Amino acid sequence: MHYTFQDAVLVGRSISSTVINGDNPVMVDPSNPITLFIVQLCIITAFTLSLGWVFKFMNQPKVIAEVIAGIILGPTAMGRIPNFSNSIFPKPSIPYLNLVSTIGLILFLFVVGLEVDISVAKRNGRNSAIISFAGIALPFAISSAIAIPVYDEFVDHSKVSFGHFLLFICVSMAITAFPVLCRILTATKLLDTRVGVIVLSAGVGNDVVGWVLLALTLALSGQGSGVSSVYILLAAVGWSILLLWPIRKAFYWAVKRSGSLETGHPTPGIMTLTLMIVFISSFMTGIIGVHPIFGGFIAGLIIPHEGGFAIGITERIEDLVTMLFLPIYFTLSGLNTNLGSLTDGKAWGYVVLLCVIGFAGKFVGCAATAKLLKYSWRESGAIGMLMSCKGLVELIVLNVGLEAGIIEEKLFSMLVLVAVVLTFITTPCTLWIYPYKYHTRGSGGDLKDEAKNRAAREAFLATSAGGAAGGREYTTRLLVVLQKLEHLASTMFITQLLEPELKVAAQITATETADAKRPDGSVKAAEAALESGASDRETTPGRDSIGAAGSANAPVHIDALKLIELTGRTFSVMQSAEKDQLLLTDDALQLYKQFGRLRGMDIKPHISIVGQESFPAAVAEYAQDLDSELIVIPWTVNSPQAQGDILTNDDQPGSSTGPSTVAAPTTPFDNIFATDGSPIYTHFIRNLFARATSDIALFIDRGFGGAHVTPPGSGQHVFFPFFGGPDDRLALRLVVQLCHHAHVSATVIRITHSDVSDSGSESGTLQDKDETKLSESAKVHQAALLSNQLTIGGPKLEERQNRVLSETADNVAWTYYTSATGASNEGALSRIVFSSIETSTPLTDAVKYAEQALSAAANERMWRPLLVVMGRGRRSAAYNHEREASSLLAARGHNPTVGAELRKTVGDPTAAIILASSQRMSQTSYLVCEAGQ
Repeated sequence: MHYTFQDAVLVGRSISSTVINGDNPVMVDPSNPITLFIVQLCIITAFTLSLGWVFKFMNQPKVIAEVIAGIILGPTAMGRIPNFSNSIFPKPSIPYLNLVSTIGLILFLFVVGLEVDISVAKRNGRNSAIISFAGIALPFAISSAIAIPVYDEFVDHSKVSFGHFLLFICVSMAITAFPVLCRILTATKLLDTRVGVIVLSAGVGNDVVGWVLLALTLALSGQGSGVSSVYILLAAVGWSILLLWPIRKAFYWAVKRSGSLETGHPTPGIMTLTLMIVFISSFMTGIIGVHPIFGGFIAGLIIPHEGGFAIGITERIEDLVTMLFLPIYFTLSGLNTNLGSLTDGKAWGYVVLLCVIGFAGKFVGCAATAKLLKYSWRESGAIGMLMSCKGLVELIVLNVGLEAGIIEEKLFSMLVLVAVVLTFITTPCTLWIYPYKYHTRGSGGDLKDEAKNRAAREAFLATSAGGAAGGREYTTRLLVVLQKLEHLASTMFITQLLEPELKVAAQITATETADAKRPDGSVKAAEAALESGASDRETTPGRDSIGAAGSANAPVHIDALKLIELTGRTFSVMQSAEKDQLLLTDDALQLYKQFGRLRGMDIKPHISIVGQESFPAAVAEYAQDLDSELIVIPWTVNSPQAQGDILTNDDQPGSSTGPSTVAAPTTPFDNIFATDGSPIYTHFIRNLFARATSDIALFIDRGFGGAHVTPPGSGQHVFFPFFGGPDDRLALRLVVQLCHHAHVSATVIRITHSDVSDSGSESGTLQDKDETKLSESAKVHQAALLSNQLTIGGPKLEERQNRVLSETADNVAWTYYTSATGASNEGALSRIVFSSIETSTPLTDAVKYAEQALSAAANERMWRPLLVVMGRGRRSAAYNHEREASSLLAARGHNPTVGAELRKTVGDPTAAIILASSQRMSQTSYLVCEAGQ
């Protein structure tokens, strides 16, 4: 076909027509349909987003908003406005919308196929298969009975045979909307529960069987003789076998060869190949006579799930499909839905009857079967309720049936209403039947069962001193929280400092057990450990030899927990179902695990995929289940030092060496919140402090872990002001543990408030403490009695009794950790300078001594960065520092309300040093400790 110059002129005139020339922008122009399409797209998107925002507060999936938006834009509501449909959705423009929506529907069915992971069903193979079968068989049986009167009332017998209609109505009543089901499980926080696991597994089988039956229905109801239908069916089966076997193997080979399978990120070439397979498959099923969407679904089944590859594919196409294409499809569905045609009581009676049949068949079949499989009543009810969800897939089935001529517009409108009602009631009814307090974790995985958890936790609480003196001198079981790759450097830095010297740890353990004269053989075990590991540990302090069992003999066991937000997106749901793959491909976890191997530490990775509001509860639950003594939270913030701006320290008198920083930001508050300081992250930290029963250490890294901040071999210097209370006792224990490293030194000052009665407490320097004539056995015994009451959170006592007991515990802990015969060894004590002062302004003096410690570290032969260790002091503190902290802020020219969020998060003592110190302290990092409840 040849184009002439006149044709080009006509096309040019059509394109150049604008509103400036008086043209109507929504006029249908076949040569330039994009203008009207954009108007339609904007209206559809606006309606969908508005209703989605409303239904979000009702815990309803987005599909409800999209369907109702389509119905409103159709003849049911907006179509009744004169000329609305003719102006915005004129009939000549429908083919363009239909083309775009069909492309989107093919891609969506491809994503649905990606969600179908057979390995998920295999994990609960027997139960999921039985529940899935019951959820199809019973609805089929009940729908067969209702199909007869519905066929007589609403179907043209001359166009559709009863057999074809019977198969179609049974499929529409028996199918479960798997994509919507996943999103409802996400919204109701059921994805990782026993109910969520079995429903996902059963939904996979239900989804596959439903689509196969629908394809069979369309093949049998196609135009032509029965022989043609058989040929259509055989051709569809042949193409499916070809795609699922040789093409799948060839595609897997191409993906593996490109390296996409190892990284989980498809290359541009593989992405192009994938889309070509999708559309070629749709083309084949379309010309065969089934429907193009089935080609997209089958293409999704051949995508490998190894290495997170399927998740990577989904991430790249999901948003475009769900945000753009599907709303257009549902609008077209709404344009075909006219609830105004349901004018008689008979039609509405059938609507109610279809709702009852559609719900009862799925609910009774699945719930009764689940109960027979030993699920509880609430779990069984939730399983039945979730499996009765219709939603998105049901609407696609109905639209395919309308397009194929199996049902007419009136019955289509009735069935759309049934699907909306059943989807709408799923979430509230599920929450009513199975509220959050009854949720049971789906699979323990590497977590212990509940009875063992409780016994282990009680044993830990009985022996842990949480910072007072007692059975544990070292923190050896850590739970490290990782949220992003930027936290990795901070996490590596603080955990390698918390790793005790192995030889020292073994010696102290042997000495303690010998003193206690325990007859349980632990002395021999300690001596054997010393003999077997002496040579390795003397030559490589801080590391253990790694035997055939990996790092099982390492002194520190670390559980690394990666938190991933569970969103409503498909790839997020797939991540939750494929945790095992993510554990092998997550960069942060794998790097951290390799770091542990090099250091001789036992690091076990975990992944928790929950909603962001559930992050604190997830961490607290993992800490309890894993028996973690200490939760380590990194908080990475920007500082001039972190950016490499190190200058010569000429602004301090008497100091000629050591680093200094450029001018600080407007306030230190701006600095501390520069990176991770969003309200979401600070709320997560505060909620974790409130929920966790384990000890917590918040590491505020202001560039401390950077290579340019810590020159090779420089080590670290620690400053700790001991005010008293359980948090400070925990901090004291950690400071002593840090100083067992040869390159770590510390300055520890006990600051006593002069206005508080100090019976039994000491003032002056460490050398003046010989007045406390406590024997070693008395110290340990007294600390063991006090630790559970004051650190872990025992019975509530009167305020005065609490104060006296806390002061006594402070004295015992101070003596225990500052003497070589206690928890410390001479090597660690030689690197710690202890002193005591009594003052009426403890925070002011703490700021002053912190700056002196920084200057002392800067004046050494090789400058050491400063780490300030603090007790949070927000619970059971020895003294309330709130008033003095506000005075310090005012004295520094800050409004007392500045840093309110920071003070709530890290406590008044830490906030005072951060906000009231000079610019030289802007490079200082902090370790904020809170003893477990």
